Formats: sequence, C-alpha cells, structure tokens
Amino acid sequence: MISLSSAEKIAKSAGAKRVSESYKKKLKELLEKHGKELSKKAIKFASYRGRMTVRSEDLENALR
Repeated sequence: MISLSSAEKIAKSAGAKRVSESYKKKLKELLEKHGKELSKKAIKFASYRGRMTVRSEDLENALR
C-alpha cells in the first residue's frame, strides 16, 4: 500500500537528513494501520448518511 520510498519522503519532508530501513518499515506499518482504522471510521460516517461513496468530510469527521 505505502511504499518504503514514500515513507522515506515523509520523514525527509519532516526534516530528517537520513532515514534507516527499520524506520521506513515501522513508519509504513504505522501509517497503514492507522490509515485503515481511519478509513473504517470514515466508512461508518458515509454509511450512516446513506452513501456508498466515502468523502473527505467523512474522513474529517473520523478524525474528531
């Protein structure tokens, strides 16, 4: 889902000069885990509103 290079880009955009493989793997794992949990919550908001399509507003509500 999320590539190791994407995890590295995220870390570098936050200011890291160098990023270890173990850091990239852990960041990837955490982002995928939390992203899946957020998506499940957002899907519940969409379903509650009678929609099959998940929208950005559902994600915003899931973050609250």
